[in-house]
Amino acid sequence: MASDEKMPMLVEGHDMLTAEVARLKTERPQIIDAIEEARAHGDLSENAEYHAAKERQGQIEAMIADIEDKLSRALVVDPKTLSGDKVVFGATVHLVDEDDKPITYQIVGQTEADAKAGRISYSSPLGRALIGRKVDEEVEVTVPSGDKYYVVTGIEFI
Repeated sequence: MASDEKMPMLVEGHDMLTAEVARLKTERPQIIDAIEEARAHGDLSENAEYHAAKERQGQIEAMIADIEDKLSRALVVDPKTLSGDKVVFGATVHLVDEDDKPITYQIVGQTEADAKAGRISYSSPLGRALIGRKVDEEVEVTVPSGDKYYVVTGIEFI
């Protein structure tokens, strides 16, 4: 499912995907060895080891192709090089919710998102709602649990 659409990601996300491709490629020889060993056991039609190794080989090749596609479309962004008064990809956004609870999120790429770690995708409902906002602007987001309201209290590029 390759596309020509650029995929923004932070430097760390690009490095993480590059390392994952390298790790997966090191598994290739091990899988080839496992397939050869399973072939040596004879009848392939009832050889579970052979079928498992072939399935794993297919999974790894699909994962490598997917990650390499993402890397080929990567638009690597270093937030430290950004500035401005609006929320953009890579910005760290300080918010307060309707209960005046402070929350901080960094706007990141889809492969880097981890809400528990304070990193939300630019394509998530909240990420889309934050893009282009300025300090003191109110943000309303409709999520599966209902409507949420936030106020942007700060924008950093760190």
